[in-house]
Amino acid sequence: MNKKVAKTKVLYIITKSNWGGAQRYVFDMATNLPKSEYDVTVALGGDGTLKVKLKDENIRTITVPYLSRDINIFSEWKVFFNLLKILKKERPNVVHLNSSKIGGLGAFAGRIARVEKIIFTAHGWAYKEDRNVISKKVLWFFSWLTVIFSHKTIVVSQDDFHNAPKLFVSRKIKMIYNGISQIRFESKTTARKMLTPRSDLGVRNTAWIGTISELHKNKGLPFAILAVHNLVKKGYNVSFFIIGSGEEKFPLEQFIKKLGLENNVFLLGHIDEARTLIKAFDIFTLTSVKEGLPYVLLEAGSASLPIVTTHIGGMPEIIENKKSGRLVQTKNTKAIENAISDLIDFKQDALEYGKNLKEKVERDFTVEQMVAETVGIYD
Repeated sequence: MNKKVAKTKVLYIITKSNWGGAQRYVFDMATNLPKSEYDVTVALGGDGTLKVKLKDENIRTITVPYLSRDINIFSEWKVFFNLLKILKKERPNVVHLNSSKIGGLGAFAGRIARVEKIIFTAHGWAYKEDRNVISKKVLWFFSWLTVIFSHKTIVVSQDDFHNAPKLFVSRKIKMIYNGISQIRFESKTTARKMLTPRSDLGVRNTAWIGTISELHKNKGLPFAILAVHNLVKKGYNVSFFIIGSGEEKFPLEQFIKKLGLENNVFLLGHIDEARTLIKAFDIFTLTSVKEGLPYVLLEAGSASLPIVTTHIGGMPEIIENKKSGRLVQTKNTKAIENAISDLIDFKQDALEYGKNLKEKVERDFTVEQMVAETVGIYD
């Protein structure tokens, strides 16, 4: 009689449970591991969308008390000891950490708890953000410690691999692209009908520019809004739809009002499964000042949309300028404006960019490839 082989226990840990790129990564990994081989649990901070989605998929979750993005020395100690308690109780074979903050705490706790394999996925490096020199050096040091304490660090782009803290630890770092599964998109007509009531205006005959983005300073949304302002002044009939929520909502509302764009720029808030509505847009933008390898670009590419995005992080590994989209410099409003106007004026180019990008996404960025390469590290 064959003995029953024990399942590998995998514990994913992530700081925030609101929905974003890192959360989608955890969700896709947790739901795509073979259930016959892996026993999956996700530990997280808060009770956000990620927790709800995991529950719907019958994935067990553990809420880590005091775990949040904000830094507080007393809370960090509480989080650390809570992690130790969870690790000793769960006794996972693999701990897979996501986000910079939980990376260091989780890797150190994992070492103390003698976890067999500690994996850290860096969804972009925090020290590459727009900060002062001292902050960048401190963040680099803590990122380096995270790599040291982890058995393996996954980066999601060649750019992140190039910028990784490799001092004495380069062999511990491996690049694995994010991947997406097939998406059932709503048609352009249906998607527009679903989004238009949220704008409170009839905008069906305008060029629809759109983005799905957390309202965060890293996303560079004011530069895109200012580009739209300039296009409107030039006589372009455009509407800009921003799907997402976040801490910058009020400043963005004030900025839109100051520019007199209330009839052109619409903050639609969080929309569940917003990616299924992406075909509503004629042009997709992502004007971030800091990124890893964003899922939303892959999703827009899967929908054959022409894209305007910044030359930052892993963006150029998805978009080839003037072949599968338009790449512009970060914080360059004029470049964003020109790229959008070109896509409006030269529709055949826009169609060709969308077609080429869809082919690349389906070839190089699948969830099956991502999971298979990651499982190779677990084993």
